[in-house]
Amino acid sequence: MAANGENCTLFYPCESSENGENGTDRGTIIKSLGVVKSTLEQNEAFATIARNAPEETTKYHPRAPLATSLSKCSKRSVSAEESLRTRRLNNSQESLSDRAETGSSTDSLKDQTEPVRNEEDFDVRPQSAITTGSPVSSLSEDESRPQGLQSVLEDHQGSGKVRLSPVHPTRTHTAQKNNFVSAIKELPNRIGKDCSDYPALTTERTGEKIHRNLSGSKLLENMGSDSGSVNSLKSIYSVLSPIKPKDVRTRSFLEGSMLGSGALLGAEELDRYFPNRRVGFYVVTWNMQGGKFHPATLNDLLLPTDSEFAQDFYVIGVQEGCPDKREWETCLQETLGPHYVMLYTASHGVLYLTVFTRRDLIWFCSEVEHATVTTRIVSQIKTKGALGVTFTFFGTSFLFITSHFTSGDSKVYDRILDYNKIIEALGLPKSLPDTNQYRSDPSDVTSKFDQVIWLGDFNFRLSANRSDVENIMKGSAGGDRSPLLEHDQLSKEMKDGSIFKGFQEAPIRFLPTYKFDIGCDKYDTTSKQRTPSYTDRILFRSRQANDISVLRYNSCSSVKTSDHRPVIAVFQVKLRPGRDNIPLCAGQFDRSLYLEGIKRRMAATELKRREAIKNQSSSTVCSIS
Repeated sequence: MAANGENCTLFYPCESSENGENGTDRGTIIKSLGVVKSTLEQNEAFATIARNAPEETTKYHPRAPLATSLSKCSKRSVSAEESLRTRRLNNSQESLSDRAETGSSTDSLKDQTEPVRNEEDFDVRPQSAITTGSPVSSLSEDESRPQGLQSVLEDHQGSGKVRLSPVHPTRTHTAQKNNFVSAIKELPNRIGKDCSDYPALTTERTGEKIHRNLSGSKLLENMGSDSGSVNSLKSIYSVLSPIKPKDVRTRSFLEGSMLGSGALLGAEELDRYFPNRRVGFYVVTWNMQGGKFHPATLNDLLLPTDSEFAQDFYVIGVQEGCPDKREWETCLQETLGPHYVMLYTASHGVLYLTVFTRRDLIWFCSEVEHATVTTRIVSQIKTKGALGVTFTFFGTSFLFITSHFTSGDSKVYDRILDYNKIIEALGLPKSLPDTNQYRSDPSDVTSKFDQVIWLGDFNFRLSANRSDVENIMKGSAGGDRSPLLEHDQLSKEMKDGSIFKGFQEAPIRFLPTYKFDIGCDKYDTTSKQRTPSYTDRILFRSRQANDISVLRYNSCSSVKTSDHRPVIAVFQVKLRPGRDNIPLCAGQFDRSLYLEGIKRRMAATELKRREAIKNQSSSTVCSIS
């Protein structure tokens, strides 16, 4: 090495030289270790002074280098050679003693080919700031630190193993602070607010059993916010309860039992869907007078705004229905929307009876059967008669009948004959099992079912003059219609027991539904001057007392396309578990009708949206600020 510092050459010692064959002996190595040790002690002293000094006095100020690079190299060449020999000697000893061989061959090659740079070329920092791995140190510092000096310091203060190069962080580091005290006080593992890769985990509930119904909210309550785990568990269990293998081994049901665990229609499944064992029915009867109808008015008919909830089943019976029955059913599907499917529909001439159900309940419905009876002398004329539809839901059998009796103010006896003919000739059930045979009467079809709802145009009138009826309606206040019902033919015959034996009717608090002028609220103004009457009725019968409760019984005055006003009734019916010997409908419904109704619903929604945008763009609002 030249004395004047113009040419600086480094000689690499041989690793196998034990006594320093290239000019280095053990004393020199020991001396180099002492130099390194003194350097470490000096750095530790700097850190202690930085911690104890006030903040304004400990701020770091960079200083200019004391000499040029060539002079630095000449002054520190001996120390660099000694440090390099010491490091290589330690590495060779480590490679022989380390069984895991954690040293990297790439790092060794890099150390041999990379020139050693002096310590004074870089800023001197306290030792604690180097070893703690503070998160505030910038990437440029890690890259600019001399590899030789860093390796020597790490080898002597650490475990003696070669450390891998630092991993580059994926996010931008914060700017380095000039205050060493504040940098030392930073927590190494603290997650910054700007780090979005670490969402806060919810509190883990250990030892808590997962809820039997694994819905999305329950999953999130019992697990952390790891979306991958939640989605995985959802895909496995869905919303169904998990089944234990021992339960699968023991369950073998053919006909099942009402109280048997695991039966398809048993008590366990019933309580899962209906904890209070009550199901809702929305029943409508309407004499359409064979005319057209406005689909917009069906919302008021089926989904009144004063109702809190929609019901589970919708049963719509029509007398003198419109000529296009398919159009009528499509409009019903469009109104009820995608949550409902048409379980069954039947017709008898112009008598229509349609049953809609929630699509998630269709799996517990049996096959649907229907039968018809005509009350005309000529059987081909089907304007008067009855249409019955029956099915079993869980373990409860239902019968719905819509009928149109003989018209005429004085033909009460003919209407009684119509009723007797219907209950005797209506051939139901066909293949569905009777849920309570010992209480059935072969001559009365209504006694063969648990719940019976009879709706229609019964044509019973008020046996009074029109002027008297109008005076009573004007004098009645607060919805009290008892003075009118004193003249009602049907109420009188039911009290005498000549018709609708065992049936009940909810209190009537609405005005007579017949006969109106079309399109207005005025009763018949033609030359016939017909007396207003309660011709449209909904009655019910149950095998068990108090199984049916009436939540609503009223007329729909907004539908004025016919001379009759529709009558609606909302029932809550008690359910019982059933046996698995009931033939189920297997989820079948009219899919083409469903798709057509939803298509129309979407088109109507889009049309309303465009009209709203058009009206908004056409109107100009000026605001003064």
